[in-house]
Amino acid sequence: MIPRLVTKPPSGDEWLHEIKYDGYRMQLVKTGGRVRLFTRSGRDWTKRYPRVIAATKVINAASYVIDGELVVEDEDGGSDFEMLHSRKHDATAMLWAFDLLALNGEDLRQLPLETRNAKLAKLLKGSRQSGIGLTDHVKAPGAKVFQAACELGVEGIVSKRRDSLYRSGSTRSWLKTTNPNAPGVTRFQDRE
Repeated sequence: MIPRLVTKPPSGDEWLHEIKYDGYRMQLVKTGGRVRLFTRSGRDWTKRYPRVIAATKVINAASYVIDGELVVEDEDGGSDFEMLHSRKHDATAMLWAFDLLALNGEDLRQLPLETRNAKLAKLLKGSRQSGIGLTDHVKAPGAKVFQAACELGVEGIVSKRRDSLYRSGSTRSWLKTTNPNAPGVTRFQDRE
């Protein structure tokens, strides 16, 4: 799913909000005992990011497809796209996971987002220190979450309908609100 760009976040209890990381959208896929990391366009970047692949050793599942954002964190813990893009920090890059599309042979895309998130949290328990983190989903008014994100200086937020099923492509169920004043944020709409 690709979030649509909006000028202000949605309001209402049916929405969850998360920090928008400035990195590469990736899918972490385990099948047949092999783990690989793919870009949105299908390129295999498994060898480029050894920390992420090593982190999968603590994930107890026969197979999975995890959707997330690959980032390099700066000294303050924020995502830094220029550091990621430079390729000088590939060994320290980590994946912030925000969705689980399949688990142990079961296609989860037809389940509501909140159900997929609960399964993802259980699956990733203990992996954060190893290079895969779980994105927090905040249940609060979108405007307040966006204001807090802007005060932190991050790229923005992504708002997702709690009941959304996973559909490929652009959707109104996932919305992106960008912080126009975020320092160092690059303004590309579609990255790997």
